[in-house]
Amino acid sequence: MDKKVISTNNAPAAIGPYSQAIEANGMLFLSGMLPIDPTTGYLVPGGIKEQTAQIFMNIKAVLSAAGVNVTNIVKTTVYLDDMSLFGGMNEVYAAQFSDIFPARSAIAVKTLPKNALVEIEVIAVK
Repeated sequence: MDKKVISTNNAPAAIGPYSQAIEANGMLFLSGMLPIDPTTGYLVPGGIKEQTAQIFMNIKAVLSAAGVNVTNIVKTTVYLDDMSLFGGMNEVYAAQFSDIFPARSAIAVKTLPKNALVEIEVIAVK
């Protein structure tokens, strides 16, 4: 199997021993993206909508570095700090796609890194 690291300065750097994304056999596996502004290194101010919007900016930057865009996404996993945040996240999430929505799981977890409200990971195809 041939693996390639995908990385861009237009998305937050990994905060641990992992890559922003890995390309393998025509598939792209993006690590969970946090709502971090890559220019400041801090969580964006605001609530769930602002955080979800920043995550999609980060996702789009990594996808672009791999030569694809959101239409190539086939699966997402959304981690929420609390399921009561689902509606706000879902509103911003839905606006990211114009035709076919990817498969998705949404899970409430106890705590996310940096106390973020949301984290999203993505699988895409080339």
